[in-house]
Amino acid sequence: MKSLLTGFALAAALIAGPAKAQDVADLNDLEFAHAAYTADVIDIRYAHLALAISSNPDIHEFANTMIRDHTAVNEAAFALLEKLGADAQDNWFSQALNEGAEKVIDDFSQLRGNAFDKAYAANELAYHQTVNDLVENAMIPNIDNDEVRALFEQGLEIFKAHEMHAEMMVKALEE
Repeated sequence: MKSLLTGFALAAALIAGPAKAQDVADLNDLEFAHAAYTADVIDIRYAHLALAISSNPDIHEFANTMIRDHTAVNEAAFALLEKLGADAQDNWFSQALNEGAEKVIDDFSQLRGNAFDKAYAANELAYHQTVNDLVENAMIPNIDNDEVRALFEQGLEIFKAHEMHAEMMVKALEE
């Protein structure tokens, strides 16, 4: 079981590709927007799977929070893009995120009970740690538009709280 959890954490941490902070930093604002949207949609997908598979009320509470918060951030991003008259641009990083998510979802689908709960919590922690680090250190410092940067900063605050919540879930499931 421990190797399975480690596999999920590594899959989330690597996000299916050779994405390094300096590579992600080379994206433009509209590519950052697409990558952020993609990461949000992936976490919403993970949350829906958790609601379908888990019977743990704490997992359900966390999953519902993920759906609510990531949907709200995406709606704010769409509103800003519309205001700016711009469209998010698909890119290699968004595609790598999606590829990694498919593997995680396939693996999650095979699990039930406590094994699923532990894997989901570990993945959420690793996913938020990795994405938060990229947002904070590769994306935000390289965003040109002040309004886009402000939206990313607001989102990062929310997602750091998710990371802390996921860490508490992991610890609770270890007991």
